[in-house]
Amino acid sequence: MSPASSAPRPVPRPGGRPARAARTLLVCAALLVTAACGGSPDPGQGPGGTSTPSPAVGTLLDTTDPSGNRLREVPEEEAPGVRIAVRPGSADTWDVRLTVTGFRFSPRDTRTGPVPGRGYAVLFLADRRLAELREPGYRLPDAALERGTHELTVRLHADDGTVWAVDGEAVEDIARVTTAPRKDRAAGERARSAAPTTATPS
Repeated sequence: MSPASSAPRPVPRPGGRPARAARTLLVCAALLVTAACGGSPDPGQGPGGTSTPSPAVGTLLDTTDPSGNRLREVPEEEAPGVRIAVRPGSADTWDVRLTVTGFRFSPRDTRTGPVPGRGYAVLFLADRRLAELREPGYRLPDAALERGTHELTVRLHADDGTVWAVDGEAVEDIARVTTAPRKDRAAGERARSAAPTTATPS
């Protein structure tokens, strides 16, 4: 027998392979449990895996505006503001112009929670909703206003439909408009255009 054939072969230690297999199974089990429990901490979680809610925007009140929308109150120094001006326009319309402060209009298809200083405006004639405004200008048809004095109200909403509020009052503004019949307005416009121009003596 050659020396090579007579050399002793390594003898595996009893239980060596099963021990490695057991360790592998334990590691796999630990990974499965970690994955099932959420794996690594979520970016929105705090220490110890506790959830950290996003900062609240204002205080959602139980009170509502006349249309039934809940008020979202914010401190006065953080609240948006709005002013409304209404003037006779051309082609039987009224020009409605909003001046906003601390506020930006959101696109029409925005689907999100409330964001400070963002949202849209709603225009009312008395308590009747006329339009949802996503920009500061609007043309109101003359036919929408009968003869007399009317109140046009503009109110600022957050993107989730709640109404921005300060001290329990909705952020809004009111303009009063007195109208005459359209034929009277047309006659007045014709009279003004036909009036001769008076030259100022030099």
